[in-house]
Amino acid sequence: MIDDFESEVGDAVQWYWETRSGQAEDQRDSEDSTRGKRAEVLGGKQMDSFAGLVQDILIEAGVPESSVKHDYYATLPGYYRHEKGWDTAVVHDGELLAVVEYKSQASSFGNNLNNRVEEGIGSFTDLIQAYEDGVFEPSPQPFIGYLMLMADNEESRNVPDVREVNFSVDDEFEDATYVDRMELFCKRMVRQRVVNDAAFVLSDEERGMNGEYWEPNEELKFRRFARSLASHVRGHIDIQRDLDTDGDGASE
Repeated sequence: MIDDFESEVGDAVQWYWETRSGQAEDQRDSEDSTRGKRAEVLGGKQMDSFAGLVQDILIEAGVPESSVKHDYYATLPGYYRHEKGWDTAVVHDGELLAVVEYKSQASSFGNNLNNRVEEGIGSFTDLIQAYEDGVFEPSPQPFIGYLMLMADNEESRNVPDVREVNFSVDDEFEDATYVDRMELFCKRMVRQRVVNDAAFVLSDEERGMNGEYWEPNEELKFRRFARSLASHVRGHIDIQRDLDTDGDGASE
């Protein structure tokens, strides 16, 4: 398992801000840039350095690189819709072991936050129902992970109005900033078992360009998320390896 999570996540955060500001091209040519190398393997989009970091974690956990799929190659059938291209999917020996989505939000918080919530709940509910309906047989229940990188700035720290036209909103949304709302969304998805684990990372552009970030919730730290993901896939790969070994022994 990767030892220095803080540095690795910092690199991914820095790549995100460099890409948004148009400075990522320099990192593509830098021999010392882990974040650039990771992101370029996947295409170099804003969150691809996180995807590359997760891929490295999966490989260290025993997943063959060929079993870690991204984007188009991570397309999976659904239950309420025919298919969806996930950010990352682990498909090993014909079994779905994990899916991970990486999202970011740096502006237009009023509209985009609600869109992120609807998108996340819809996608994960669809995947869970597809699993329960046997779409991925003989797969074990897959790990579902969600990672959100959110800009910490004046706009995201605003307290938006709530519209209580017919009923009162949940008390936790009263006086909640956009940051608070996203943190609550991630936490509730974990506690309601919509996802197995989630990571919530905050950064601002100025400090983020130096790889600085902060994690406001102990339950939603990237280290916890990464270890949970690695433990899940490692366990199933070890089980499959043991079954293959037993099978070889029985046939002799």
